[in-house]
Amino acid sequence: MFDSDRFRQVMGHVPTGVAVVTAMTRQGPVGLTVGSFVSASLDPPLVGFLPARTSTTWPLIVPLGTFCVNVLGEDDESLCRGFARSGGRKFDGVDWTLSEATGSPVISGALAWFDCAFEHSYPAGDHLFVLGRVLDLGVRAQGRPLIFCHGRYQQLATGSTAGSAVSFGG
Repeated sequence: MFDSDRFRQVMGHVPTGVAVVTAMTRQGPVGLTVGSFVSASLDPPLVGFLPARTSTTWPLIVPLGTFCVNVLGEDDESLCRGFARSGGRKFDGVDWTLSEATGSPVISGALAWFDCAFEHSYPAGDHLFVLGRVLDLGVRAQGRPLIFCHGRYQQLATGSTAGSAVSFGG
């Protein structure tokens, strides 16, 4: 048998991209960091992520029925940390625009974004697995994604080329 610390330690060897899920409430923009963003289906186009059940932001987004997933770039660690904290004014100093499809915030410096309608959520232990139907999407910036692996934020190594193995720097 193993405990949750051992599970976390071994899972720490699996790199994950980092994204910020945003939405527009009547009180203003809200957002949270997720490290679990995945493509779930091409037809229909579905994406998924796993917010913690303890999240105070996700319950504000659910009743809206829409959200935008903003994929962060390698220079966005401070942005990631800002949206990962609980409470506060997460959008202070963040440039963003409203998406055309849902009116959700699209972070200006994000590498890519996926504007979504809430499709479904499923209990997944101490998290929820959320599916969103992609209504619109785009690439905002060129660059490499922010990666979380081995318990820290990392960058893809420079000099890697298409078709070759990817190494992690940091």
